Amino acid sequence: MDQEALSQFLISEFPQVAHMFAIDALAPMAATVRLLNDERHLRPGGTVSGPAMFALADVAVYLAIMAMIGPKALSVTTNCSIDFMRKPAAGVDLICHTRLLKLGRVLAVGECLIYSEGHDTPVARAALTYSIPPAP
Repeated sequence: MDQEALSQFLISEFPQVAHMFAIDALAPMAATVRLLNDERHLRPGGTVSGPAMFALADVAVYLAIMAMIGPKALSVTTNCSIDFMRKPAAGVDLICHTRLLKLGRVLAVGECLIYSEGHDTPVARAALTYSIPPAP
């Protein structure tokens, strides 16, 4: 799927969160996805919440997989490990650089580095595994 098809897929299949994310770039086995800055993602102290960063990593890997295999909406996360390394910068989007390490028939494994826009050091690192439904 190309960037436009992937964006439309996200809107049609996940309208409840589609407005929170933007796809910045796609490449074979890779994607760059943005969490659009919004006050609802903040926790006390003015930092982006852990659940918002998890959502970014989860959606980024999901979209990287969909870009490679097509619209298989029922693919699901089976494992996630995330390290929060530093406080994200206030008032800017978060950028998630994702690459797929494995894309098999039933499992896909991806890794993410999440950055505050305009900064060179990652704020979080995540590794996710997805289960891909069998072909009908």
